Amino acid sequence: MIYMKKRPVVLVVMDGIGINEDEFGNAVKAAHKPTLDMIMSNHPNTIIKAHGLAVGLPSDDDMGNSEVGHNALGCGQIYSQGAKLVNQSIDNGKMYTSETWNKVIDNCTENNSTLHFIGLLSDGNVHSNIEHLKAMVVKAKESSIKKVRIHALLDGRDVLATSALEYVADIENVLRVLNDDSFDARIASGGGRMKITMDRYEANWDMVKLGWETHVLGLGRQFDSASNAISTYRKEYDVIDQDLPPFVIAEDGSPIGTINDKDSVILFNFRGDRAIEISMAFDYEDFNKFDRVRYPDVVYCGMLQYDGDLNLPVNYLVTPPDIKNTLSELLTKHRIRQYAISETQKYGHVTYFWNGNKSGKFDEELEEYLEIPSDRVSFDERPWMKAAEVTDKLIEALKSNKYDFLRVNYPNGDMVGHTGSFNSTRIAVETVDLCLARLVKVVDEMDAILVITADHGNADEMFEKAKGGTAKAKTSHTLNPVPFIIYDKKQKHELKVGSFGLANVAATISTLLDISYPDVWEKSMI
Repeated sequence: MIYMKKRPVVLVVMDGIGINEDEFGNAVKAAHKPTLDMIMSNHPNTIIKAHGLAVGLPSDDDMGNSEVGHNALGCGQIYSQGAKLVNQSIDNGKMYTSETWNKVIDNCTENNSTLHFIGLLSDGNVHSNIEHLKAMVVKAKESSIKKVRIHALLDGRDVLATSALEYVADIENVLRVLNDDSFDARIASGGGRMKITMDRYEANWDMVKLGWETHVLGLGRQFDSASNAISTYRKEYDVIDQDLPPFVIAEDGSPIGTINDKDSVILFNFRGDRAIEISMAFDYEDFNKFDRVRYPDVVYCGMLQYDGDLNLPVNYLVTPPDIKNTLSELLTKHRIRQYAISETQKYGHVTYFWNGNKSGKFDEELEEYLEIPSDRVSFDERPWMKAAEVTDKLIEALKSNKYDFLRVNYPNGDMVGHTGSFNSTRIAVETVDLCLARLVKVVDEMDAILVITADHGNADEMFEKAKGGTAKAKTSHTLNPVPFIIYDKKQKHELKVGSFGLANVAATISTLLDISYPDVWEKSMI
């Protein structure tokens, strides 16, 4: 099939920049953003849903996230995602009849060994849900497991910034009821999610190394309980939960939950990006990213398979959605040349997640991907991140006249928003606006069409009211809609009236490229 070249389309994903009419804690409204304001005042735009049912999550009370957001953007369809998949598997019992669950359980019962759970201890429904952990611990006891150890990663990012003690109390109440002479379940280690274990895109292997030392080797500062560890660290460090240092629970100077030969380990996070590296450390015998000191012979599994192309991990409890008929597949069939770019923190989102949780390209000749390495500093200290460098390369690609469809993710609104710093997040939004100003000029020069949207909110709601009416930092995503804008100096596009979500974007891009899209897709907005 020969594609008759049309005007190029550039898609900008302003990660974490939602629409919120309330000015309270709204870094998007507070930002000086003349370019975005001009575009929204003079060009067709609407708001679209980026959370809950619109992106395949269990309910509209569930915040969207970058992974499911880019799945929806890139495939034009709504698939059951993350928590919803796991909920279904637990509710209908399929998880407990799976080959992997039985392999995990049989390994422990046959060897009289320990079942370990590693994961994010929260109900944020972005990476994990504490209810899944509770259900599995209960089932473990029913399955004759004698000893369970939990390695609790603290959130404060997808939930309230200092809520860790509530989740610790919640799981410990469950364990207290279950524990008896034949069953011993306790928290064994933990630490903030941005300090240990949950790195992504190989940005900081030292985090994973520290997590390995904490969970597997039992090395680190010792406490008699997780709650004491958290309370002590809160007094010593002025940080929120996600940044709390690691801790090890010990008795008589010995850690109570090291991971040893013949144990089983379940990583109960369901989201893939921050689960891949620790899974490599458990699954890869020839792993060389850091010295593991010892490599225990365990049965390891993930809640889901986090990377299908890498087959990682080999064992997993719930089958992820089999996403087909993506936009990239459609465009390559029509010989449309594509360019995808972001910095490390969101590079996987415009590639792997965009392509339906698939690594690699559909056509090496037609697709080019570029990753700009992210700085390894706290994002509130450098809120501009790598936006200028990303824009340099995007403009270069657009001017080359080689590509028909170009997509970019600016992570600033999300990554800086997660730090809880209002002033830094305002600068992050202004940074994206400066990049849009540069990009608009080249879009006009190259007779291109610019589409602007976001994958979820974050920077639009940086505060929440605590007890007494005081403002408290909010570091999680929001339930707010996101903008959808078509900037085209040459032609005025009419947007349809209706209720739309991220999954409608793919069909809209196809329409702009004059390509028919599959019937299974959500409909075009023009």
